[in-house]
Amino acid sequence: MTPHTTGDSAYVQSLARGLSVITSFDADRRRQSLTQVAENTGLARATARRFLHTLVGLGYAGTDGTEFWLTPRILELGYSYVSSQELPDISQPHMESLSATLGESSSLSVLDGTDVVYIGRVPVRRIMSVNINIGTRFPAHATSMGRTLLAGLPPDELDDYFAAAELTALTSETADSQAELRQAIATVADVGYSVVDQELEPGLRSVAAPIVDSAGRTVAAINVSTHTAGYTLETLQRHVIPAVRQAARDISSDYISTQHL
Repeated sequence: MTPHTTGDSAYVQSLARGLSVITSFDADRRRQSLTQVAENTGLARATARRFLHTLVGLGYAGTDGTEFWLTPRILELGYSYVSSQELPDISQPHMESLSATLGESSSLSVLDGTDVVYIGRVPVRRIMSVNINIGTRFPAHATSMGRTLLAGLPPDELDDYFAAAELTALTSETADSQAELRQAIATVADVGYSVVDQELEPGLRSVAAPIVDSAGRTVAAINVSTHTAGYTLETLQRHVIPAVRQAARDISSDYISTQHL
């Protein structure tokens, strides 16, 4: 669904501004001054100040009088989404089984704009330079789950994605041209899974497969990530890809069953 714009009579600008203040905090900006928040959101200092102090008053942010930061209570906002979804609960035992079988971490994500957002995770060991948690976002074009989710989009929605996406090269291996990515996405749609080799981070390989609903629409993706030293591409083909695809089929089957209840 296309997001509402400022020209829409139903658009609430103050809510949009408040959310921009919240999303201005991230892993690189855990603590910010009023000036920094204003600069990062494009809001006037007075406006940013009102939103920040409202968040502090509600318990979603803290301050020492100089800097501001988000508090753990902010997780309530994301949990409202996750707890309303059946997929994380349905997927969890399958992800645990997959991780136990392969000895690697598995994840579940959905597409949000041009990013994948993690809504499920079974960590086995840390293999990336950043911590991955529920709510972590990565650019879809450089991830196996992202390409799997993009492969499930109707043609017009895929065109919308490319119109909005910044196809940044994150490593020397990242496919960052629209033509190359469209070909990769078409291949994923054809074979039913995606393999991304060191395009998100050097030394990281991942395999993803789609989770579908009763109409055959891709609603999420599951993946397994591993170090290049852990699995050769040949071993990936023999062991990891079949296991990930089977887990995706099992989750899809369970999810479809709940739709028919």
